[in-house]
Amino acid sequence: MRKRKIHFVSMIPNFILILFSISCIFPAIWLFYSSLKEKTEFYSSPAALPEHPSFRHYVSILTQSDFLTWLGNSIRNSMLSLVFILIFGFTVGYFLSRYRFRGRNVLYGYFLIGMLVPVHALMVPMYVLFTKTGLNDNWFTLVLPYTAISMPIAIFLVESYVKSVPAEIEEAAAIDGSSRLRTIYTIVLPMCRPILITIGIIQFFYIWNEFTFSLILIDSSKWMTIPVGLTLFKGQFSTDYPRMMTSMVLAIFPTMMIYFFFSRQIIKGMVAGAVKG
Repeated sequence: MRKRKIHFVSMIPNFILILFSISCIFPAIWLFYSSLKEKTEFYSSPAALPEHPSFRHYVSILTQSDFLTWLGNSIRNSMLSLVFILIFGFTVGYFLSRYRFRGRNVLYGYFLIGMLVPVHALMVPMYVLFTKTGLNDNWFTLVLPYTAISMPIAIFLVESYVKSVPAEIEEAAAIDGSSRLRTIYTIVLPMCRPILITIGIIQFFYIWNEFTFSLILIDSSKWMTIPVGLTLFKGQFSTDYPRMMTSMVLAIFPTMMIYFFFSRQIIKGMVAGAVKG
């Protein structure tokens, strides 16, 4: 009897975690099957399964809206921003980790301050700056703030991770005749792949879902990203929720695929950064 009681008590945390997992998964499932409903059917019973599932909304959004344009803009902004974040973040993080020079701590602290500044506090100065310089409403507009905002966390993680890479490896490469740049980008860079993958995936999720700067810095529909484009499916007096949910399913599908493919890399990078940093 006592063993059964101990076994039951040990199962309580698992039961709580199962409930928590269901609460996280069910909204995505509900979002998908609600997108297969018609408007009247959704309003009559929002939580029920669709009686006559239809992919009409998917065809309509992909053929009769600018969704594919918004998708292309989001992909371009994400890929270009990630290239700059990883290259500059790794380079700056490496030199801050390996070299000691006058003003190094001040420079490192300057980058860390960027992690403490709320993003919304930058809205007005960013809007004024981009408007005065004519940088707003262009295909490259959002790449600039996305890269700048993501640099502090990238530098912080890379700087912590590079400390775990033995300096003797670089000394041995120098003895073999390898130049400094070659050592950095052909030896140290591959060794930092776990943390770089983690940075890339985390920042991709942030850039893909970012709304604020996309709203205030982009005016024309041809440069609009998915988060802002989704707001156009809401009318002034009524909202076609199944159609909006369809667009939301299409918007989150790429991020879900990336997470499923790279989930192990995210865990490995987080564990490596926590232990070695």
